[in-house]
Amino acid sequence: MEESLDIRYMSPHEVSSKYSPLALAYIGDSIYDLKVKSVFVFKSNMQPEKYHKKVSQIVSANSQAAFVESFMDSLTEEELSVYKRARNSSPHTKAKNASLDTYLKATGFEAVLGYLYMSGQHERLDEIIGCSLKGLQG
Repeated sequence: MEESLDIRYMSPHEVSSKYSPLALAYIGDSIYDLKVKSVFVFKSNMQPEKYHKKVSQIVSANSQAAFVESFMDSLTEEELSVYKRARNSSPHTKAKNASLDTYLKATGFEAVLGYLYMSGQHERLDEIIGCSLKGLQG
């Protein structure tokens, strides 16, 4: 029997009030990973190990933190609020190859992506991801 996923997007306020910043970062991490992988698969045909190497560099905490620092002035007031809540959170884990500060900036970035996804703001989500990929591919 086929079951519907029945994904219902929420208002930005509902997303911000209902989900913790770490929950938003959790889904944002997955969305970012899927979108970046999709870009590489649609644009090229290579062995999975080569995809993995390229994508891993982009989705790393170091790359995410560097991008969000350069993009900070382009975040909306709501996005900046989500970013700051996540950056100031107390995660129970840390990236293997990043400082705590870098990891928290990346967590903030992922939370913004999760917030945009959960609130159905897919154009803005794609805009931010597209900006993060400029200059990194090639």
